Amino acid sequence: MEITEIVLTAIQAVGGLALFIYGMTMLGNGLEKIAGGRLEKILSSLTSNVFKSVLLGAVVTAAVQSSSATTVIIVGMVNAGILKLSSAIGVIMGANIGTTVTGQILRLGDLENNENVGFFMELITPKNLAPMIAVTGLIIYMLSKKDSKKSIGETLIGLGILFTGMLSMSSAVKPLAELQAFRTLFETLSNPILGVLAGAAVTAIIQSSSASVGILQAISSTGALRFSSAFPIIMGQNIGTCVTSLISAIGANKNAKRTAMVHLYFNVIGTLFFLIVVYTLKAAIGFSFWDDPIDMGGIANFHTLFNVVVTILFIPFTKVLEKLAVLTIRDKKAEDGEDVEFTAPELEDRFLISPAIAIQQAANTSVAMGNLSLVNFKGMRKLFEEFDPKKLEQLTANEDSIDLMEDRLNAYLVKINDCELTDYENRKVTELFHLTSEFERIGDYTMNLIETAQKMNEDKINFSESALKELNIISDAVEEIVRMSIEAVENNDTAIAVKIEPLEETIDYLNETLKARHIERLKQGKCVVETGVLFLDMLINLERISDHCSNIGVYVLGAQNTKNSINRHEFIQNAHSAQDKDYAHYQDEYMAKYVI
Repeated sequence: MEITEIVLTAIQAVGGLALFIYGMTMLGNGLEKIAGGRLEKILSSLTSNVFKSVLLGAVVTAAVQSSSATTVIIVGMVNAGILKLSSAIGVIMGANIGTTVTGQILRLGDLENNENVGFFMELITPKNLAPMIAVTGLIIYMLSKKDSKKSIGETLIGLGILFTGMLSMSSAVKPLAELQAFRTLFETLSNPILGVLAGAAVTAIIQSSSASVGILQAISSTGALRFSSAFPIIMGQNIGTCVTSLISAIGANKNAKRTAMVHLYFNVIGTLFFLIVVYTLKAAIGFSFWDDPIDMGGIANFHTLFNVVVTILFIPFTKVLEKLAVLTIRDKKAEDGEDVEFTAPELEDRFLISPAIAIQQAANTSVAMGNLSLVNFKGMRKLFEEFDPKKLEQLTANEDSIDLMEDRLNAYLVKINDCELTDYENRKVTELFHLTSEFERIGDYTMNLIETAQKMNEDKINFSESALKELNIISDAVEEIVRMSIEAVENNDTAIAVKIEPLEETIDYLNETLKARHIERLKQGKCVVETGVLFLDMLINLERISDHCSNIGVYVLGAQNTKNSINRHEFIQNAHSAQDKDYAHYQDEYMAKYVI
């Protein structure tokens, strides 16, 4: 071959690789969108049962078509405290099995070299199957209006592009079989150490063992790749894929780093074990096929065999892997007197490869903001019963944490918004921006009430028994509406959300009633002006908290509307004008419960 031909061949091969990787990414993205937020729930439902963990790891990885993506998500979930290290080990082992699915799909390329195939078998060869799948996917994608159906179309298009990339790579490298240097290269890689290093290096560079195996399958079409070279390369590919999880663990907590180390130890020890067994058997009994050319099916089978056998061998030794990781990433002993500060829930950039999971983590953080606001509201009420400086300090720290979570959550939502999102995910991100602001404002108004308690303690001011009784009644109602708002967001519960506005209007009525009564007490001289101003100021803050809860309820209801066309002011106006029978029923209940 001339230099020009070699350069053109290289360009075609790289172009085929680009198509292959893009197709695999598109396939994985489509499958992940079909799974949606269920992926995180599936993974977080793991128990200490290692067999269940392995199975789920294999299924999830087969679905998203990337063990790297699965391990990065697992590292993130451990870092966020969603998964324990012990549960993550089984998932990582299962991910190695799940990633072999791609190779098994690509083995259909062997049919291209088989001349004695019937019409049906000829139909499912990649050169015919790829365009049929891609066109079918394109039709579904173009004609569908629902995100779920569009994701199916995207998945099929990705599969078609993947096969097209494989065919392009195979076609490009076939002429290389004529080059003696090309054959000599793979003869050199029959050296187990060089083969493992080559497989690890290529996989580390492209950060995908599935793509690396696909490249190897394309090269096998030349006939220059033999079993003796393919075996160590495949084993090295499993080590190379650990680079992605190791990179993702940079800056993470200790358990997340340990998770990445478990992935590395599992593959390195498994490779060493297989090398010893394979080359010991070869020396003892010999393999008649050792120097024969290997095809796509042979590569897929060995890749699957290697990962399945290593996983089965390691299942009884998950605790050993955990101890190795703990010994590698040791705990630092805390110094005497060291304070443990509150840390906001982790919002992992690692989850951005799966927007559905990232959105779920953002939603969890918004709920955490709400829960901390509720904790402060309850604590505020206790300050009016018995002022405690230490309690005040803790509540102030909680408010700082709410503000910190708001800042982190808004920044994280901006990052999610830059990802490729479905219409539903876009609506969810918008909803979370609103919810974050609402929960933060609830925290602010609660802090205003806490400062009122502090001022009253410093100035030795006390409310009358009748004023305290009235404040307790409206505070009970506000505490209930805050709790309902949090529950509605946490569970996407519209049945609770529809009850929020009737309670908010009840609080408004109660607020006006108590304000009128207190003004009357001021007129009659039963209450001093300074105390009266503080009482009215408290009513304003309590009423504003309920207003923000009302907003939250409407946002939850709006999120269930696929067109997101719900108008808050219109909704409230219709509800207040008694057009909604349920609204009137709930309002009657709350009026009977709270109105004095």
